[in-house]
Amino acid sequence: MFDLSGKGAIVTGSTRGIGRAIAEGLIAQGAKVVISSEDAQDTARVAAQLGMPGQPCDVTDDAALAALVDRAVTEFGGLDVLVCNAGITGRAGPFADLDMADYARVMAINLTSQVALCNLALPKIAERGGGAAVLVSSLSGLRGNGRINAYALAKAGVAQLARNLAVEWGPRGVRVNAISPGFIATELSGPLLADAAFMARRMAMTPLRRPGTPQEVAGAAVFLASAAGAFVTGHNLVVDGGTLITDGS
Repeated sequence: MFDLSGKGAIVTGSTRGIGRAIAEGLIAQGAKVVISSEDAQDTARVAAQLGMPGQPCDVTDDAALAALVDRAVTEFGGLDVLVCNAGITGRAGPFADLDMADYARVMAINLTSQVALCNLALPKIAERGGGAAVLVSSLSGLRGNGRINAYALAKAGVAQLARNLAVEWGPRGVRVNAISPGFIATELSGPLLADAAFMARRMAMTPLRRPGTPQEVAGAAVFLASAAGAFVTGHNLVVDGGTLITDGS
């Protein structure tokens, strides 16, 4: 049910962290994946390590997004799976102190790029008779927070984008879902992992009492991309160890 043999996929932001784990998870199930990030050297290095084609892509550049989709179609003869993972956190702080230039960049990378890439990729997936798109949202888009501003707003938009696109593309066999990771142990979360006070507070709010791993998010992505998730669309799958549902007791 999880076999992806013969499937062609794109994963943006796939040179490290959650994106790389998702790419590796798809590859382990037999998919061929275009590795992509805005850093050409990182893209080439990771693509070589994984034995897959690499395509540098600044997701705010429409021409680069078109080239990314074209590369997948050329390499694989079509496209079956899209994972929109690329994103940035932006500056922390309340909306009252928001830097509008930072806000614009966060929204462009985290939300607008997913709209643009889906508009390019979903028709290609439909041409293959159907497939799946997985849009990476966040737990921060489901809860209020005094310091996560534009990022949370963008990620809430990603979950709604998945619902809208699921309605639009379902009749053509294309499923679109979101994943909302909670606190995941990655290179980027290193400073928080080293902050004992933060970790004690955050783990007390998480029933499983530990951070998640990138591979655990990848497992959710493989499920949504494969036949195992064939009747799931428009869903926001929360992968957070229970943080969303707990009262902290």
